[in-house]
Amino acid sequence: MQTSCALLSSPSRGSFIPIPTKNLLRAPRNKRSFASPCTTGAIFESQKLSRDVFSITASRLRNDRWREHCSNISSVLTDDSSTMADVEKEIENIHILGLDQGLEPYKDHFRYRTKRYLDQKKLFENFEGGLEEFALGYLKFGFNKEEGCIVYQEWAPAAQEAEIIGDFNVWDGSSHKMEKNQFGVWSIKIPDCDGKPAIPHNSRVKFRFKHNSGVWIDRIPAWIKYATVDPTKFAAPYDGVYWDPPASERYDFKYPRPPQPKAPRIYEAHVGMSSLEPRVNSYREFADYVLPRIKENNYNTVQLMAIMEHSYYASFGYHVTNFFAVSSRSGTPEDLKYLIDKAHSLGLRVLMDVVHSHASNNVTDGLNGFDVGQGSQDSYFHTGDRGYHQVWDSRLFNYSNWEVLRFLLSNLRWWLEEYKFDGFRFDGVTSMLYHHHGINLTFTGDYNEYFSEKTDVDAVVYLMLANTLIHSIMPDATVIAEDVSGMPGLCRPVSEGGIGFDYRLAMGIPDKWIDYLKNKSYADWSMKEITWTLTNRRYTEKCVAYAESHDQAIVGDKTIAFLLMDREMYSGMSCLTEASPVVDHGIALVKMIHFLSMALGGEAYLNFMGNEFGHPDWIDFPRDGNNWSYEKCRRQWNLVDTDHLRYKFMNAFDRAMNLLDEEFSFLASEKQIVSSIDEDNKVIVFERGDLVFVFNFHPENTYEGYKVGCDLPGKYQVALDSDAWVFGGHGRVGHDVDHFTSPEGIPGVAETNFNGRPNSFKVLSPPQACVAYYRVEESLDEVQDEQPATFTETISTNLVLVSDDDLQELPTENLQELPKVGNSDVDGLQDLPAMGNSDVDDLQELGTVANSDVGQSKVQDLEENPPDLDDESDD
Repeated sequence: MQTSCALLSSPSRGSFIPIPTKNLLRAPRNKRSFASPCTTGAIFESQKLSRDVFSITASRLRNDRWREHCSNISSVLTDDSSTMADVEKEIENIHILGLDQGLEPYKDHFRYRTKRYLDQKKLFENFEGGLEEFALGYLKFGFNKEEGCIVYQEWAPAAQEAEIIGDFNVWDGSSHKMEKNQFGVWSIKIPDCDGKPAIPHNSRVKFRFKHNSGVWIDRIPAWIKYATVDPTKFAAPYDGVYWDPPASERYDFKYPRPPQPKAPRIYEAHVGMSSLEPRVNSYREFADYVLPRIKENNYNTVQLMAIMEHSYYASFGYHVTNFFAVSSRSGTPEDLKYLIDKAHSLGLRVLMDVVHSHASNNVTDGLNGFDVGQGSQDSYFHTGDRGYHQVWDSRLFNYSNWEVLRFLLSNLRWWLEEYKFDGFRFDGVTSMLYHHHGINLTFTGDYNEYFSEKTDVDAVVYLMLANTLIHSIMPDATVIAEDVSGMPGLCRPVSEGGIGFDYRLAMGIPDKWIDYLKNKSYADWSMKEITWTLTNRRYTEKCVAYAESHDQAIVGDKTIAFLLMDREMYSGMSCLTEASPVVDHGIALVKMIHFLSMALGGEAYLNFMGNEFGHPDWIDFPRDGNNWSYEKCRRQWNLVDTDHLRYKFMNAFDRAMNLLDEEFSFLASEKQIVSSIDEDNKVIVFERGDLVFVFNFHPENTYEGYKVGCDLPGKYQVALDSDAWVFGGHGRVGHDVDHFTSPEGIPGVAETNFNGRPNSFKVLSPPQACVAYYRVEESLDEVQDEQPATFTETISTNLVLVSDDDLQELPTENLQELPKVGNSDVDGLQDLPAMGNSDVDDLQELGTVANSDVGQSKVQDLEENPPDLDDESDD
């Protein structure tokens, strides 16, 4: 059966329907495990919207000060009629409701959270100088130099007495007692000694305080910029470090931030495990030896994991202990600055994996150490069950607390301005959005799941403030949400009533691939279900597509390549012998799965470090269970660098995929039309941007003269072919063949066209192979000789068939000189030149090409008859 349909997300309710999920309880380090439900709920009924939105400041103001404060706020918000009118106008005119009529029944929810957001911003303006000024907390809290002294401030309202201790006073704080103000902030000025700071650079410090029980305890300052541990002592606690290097040791940035790409092609990386050797890698080594690899593979963005300090290495960086400190395992703050500057010099933007969804449960060296049993108004965290994540074994922030907002918002600004990050990937957003944190809940797409008393509006408002702050400081920042629920409006601007993210991770895609690889034979693969999973995303909300990330590589799971080839990755990857069927099929499917995910799954693409060449094994951090071994906590770059191993083929194809998007910008194109889902022959045909893609998943069948539909008439040629010799294929597709289109039916009458497309051409489609075709630019005279008179538009493109060696374009006149490469001629693979049809300098910027009715079309077939997925697992 061959199904024809046009797929383009439409602004109707249900345009995003998360595939029903099974409840997955994984290890605490896996963020996609969620804690048990909490009983507290927000209030949404319109008659209850008078909830005191200023209660968040109650912890800071007491008795008459609090009454005076409320009186002042009340007069500000009630006397300024023009301001109130503007606020009411914004609340009433929520643009997102016009994009999706299905949201109209939840208008009160959007009004409520919008009012909360606007009121909070107004408070910042009246009492802190505005949101951006409020987010400069790191200039007030922690350690800061002033004229002739160092000023240290710490918010610890539960403390009865406090002092600062460290190497500088031989850990005796009796002469460095701190004073507390009415807001619970402790402070001290430490005069310079003989013209030098009293606290030497790179010396250890701690905050000592006495709480209600009369016990004195030592904690790392909450705003500390660096923390270290004694490597000679097992399980030694971390110490805070005063970091203020002299000018001669301070790293100064040399390169500007690269411009925002049309579509991010993201390389997800973990610095510590990036070494070839079984050890923790450094920031500088990563910069010098790994960044060039990323650049060579044509990625434009690096996403760094585990940057914020975390005492437990195996947490993958998600149990943060010190939010303003870089992970000291890999070097100093200056070393991280070197890495980011080096990335910028290569044209790579750098995103940081930021964790504001929870905090480490550690007491001695974490933020949790400031919680000594006080109420949530005087703590960074909620009390009771609401403040504890039962699966992650971590603490949950109180997002309604004034000082918590200052801490987290300032944290974002710190990383943007001090280290020049270009944006963030927010971890664990689903856990933040809902009081139940997503555990024991199947997200089906019913809007009641997103907008009810289960929604944590405090967290939603925080995320709105965070995205507003980030984009006000850096308008072209890239901000990504790790959300599995598919909440509507998550990736729409705050000004429209959305939460403000630029992208969300399409987390259902990798789970679908893993499900197929583990549980289905090739014959049972459903082209319709695969296509549905890849295209099931909300209209106007962008997604980052990926086939696998670090989640699929952790111990207990397997990467796609490892699932497909398993033990043969250890013995069957040599080019000096013929590939076994397992390896042959495995490499073919690795290329197809990654390319299909990229081309059809979203508006950006992500790959985890090493998966571009099919890295074998799983990731297993050193722990007691593996005798503290680093053997599987590294990247075996030698595999892809060894010329006679087949890993190079997967790497070359990954490089070519990215280059194809660089040349044709198909990821950024809104034109996405699936014209054919052929279940019987296991073929998917679609258009993305100016390219036509043909994917043949059948393990055996080759189709000669397979007819594919397209938009524009003309001559088409191969742009990228996964079956090319240079990518470890069998070279069955001719790259010098011209594919001329034929008109189909009556122009403008879709039902008379072929699969809804006005033109078609025929191709050779080998088994387990994918080919992208581009339309060749020709002069108008040539086109009129060969094509119908209705054809008037041409597109300037450039053939991109990429070699494994140098990825360079070859002028047209050299095409006849291409060598013939046989099965046994493995050594000749490196000599195979690339093919091109025009000089790269002649390229014109590609625009979006679409039928006039594409923008208003709906998903025909899949949207009307979605597959029965009740038994499938999908995050």
